[in-house]
Amino acid sequence: MEDAAGEPGRCAAVLPAGGCGERLGSSTPKQFCTVLGRPLISHTLEAFERASWIKDIIVVVALESLDLMKAIIHKYGHKRVTLVKGGETRHRSILNGLKVFSENRSDGTANEKPEVVIIHDAVRPFVDEEFLLQVAISAKQHGAAGAIRPLVSTVIASSSDGFLDYSLERAKHRASEMPQAFQYDVIYRSYLQCTDYDLDFGTECLHLALQYSNVKAKLLEGPPDLWKVTYKRDLYAAESVIKESISQQLCIITNVNKDAIEVGFLLHESLKLHFKVKAVSSSMCKTIHHLQNIFHGQCCNFICINVKDSDFEETQNLVDLLQTTNAGISYPLVILSVHSTSEDYSSGINKLIGIRKLAKEAYKSNILVYGLLINIDQDKVQLQQAVCEGTAIITALIKDRNPALVGQIMVA
Repeated sequence: MEDAAGEPGRCAAVLPAGGCGERLGSSTPKQFCTVLGRPLISHTLEAFERASWIKDIIVVVALESLDLMKAIIHKYGHKRVTLVKGGETRHRSILNGLKVFSENRSDGTANEKPEVVIIHDAVRPFVDEEFLLQVAISAKQHGAAGAIRPLVSTVIASSSDGFLDYSLERAKHRASEMPQAFQYDVIYRSYLQCTDYDLDFGTECLHLALQYSNVKAKLLEGPPDLWKVTYKRDLYAAESVIKESISQQLCIITNVNKDAIEVGFLLHESLKLHFKVKAVSSSMCKTIHHLQNIFHGQCCNFICINVKDSDFEETQNLVDLLQTTNAGISYPLVILSVHSTSEDYSSGINKLIGIRKLAKEAYKSNILVYGLLINIDQDKVQLQQAVCEGTAIITALIKDRNPALVGQIMVA
């Protein structure tokens, strides 16, 4: 990003990711625990990659995790990432990350020194670009800046014999959060000057800038999603947040068949109360770029309206398209294969038994295929009721993304 008023200049990020996850109660470090089938740290990297003005992303990991981190970067196609071996403590790891810009590599090269560096925990995946930019600009202007949040509980101090010593006035104090950003020269100088005790037992980067560079950080009220994954319950919460974020948009794919258009229209009108819905012709879905252009980005949820109750052509074509482009690598994709029938439900279900084989193959590519059968041979009131029931089923399947139900046929 070009240096100008209201812009941070050249910017980099350092993500310490060397923790062992003791509080999580797992042998797997929390940054490598999977959330929706994908390592937590990969979600965090994606958040930083959205900010194209962050030119370098330095990930600091324990020596024994370097190969695993390399595999994650390769599998999920992460860009602009440099791996650095971590230190014995958090502060020593951050210092190792900062040294990348001031010390030459073995081949004599070095990363270009940034004007501003953002420090952020690898286990805080929910940071948006707007707030990253806000923190970076404040750091450029003031030397240092950091996110804060209101205290949830009152902080107290206990005496050596276990009795209350004093309490802090909650209204006057804040919780220090990440991200934090600094002028590179400020934070690097502070780390070089600080004591071994600070490096081994300190936790607050903003304090180092104040103590060793006399720079008072600008404190910015952060959004509520800056929390850190610390305990196992936080992994479940993170999964819920991600599921909610990828369940906002829905694409209904149909063709020119009269019944397909009618069912597609009724579902569109009902589903738009719950999702941002786009209805498109199957002829517009020949490439993944067509779908991306429709939504100006990634869509993770699809409904395929099939002409016949036993026909999977539209669904199969979409699965093939998504598999070819490896679209399910980042998040599990959901496809509802909707079929209309004018026969009794048992007959219709028997004709759809082939969906199980299709769904089984699709699941290998992180694509979750479910079936939905709607009887169109009903009066207007009954059909509308069936559509409402179908909407409830579709909404639940998209929001839950339950792999145990893949290949199952729901009836509305």
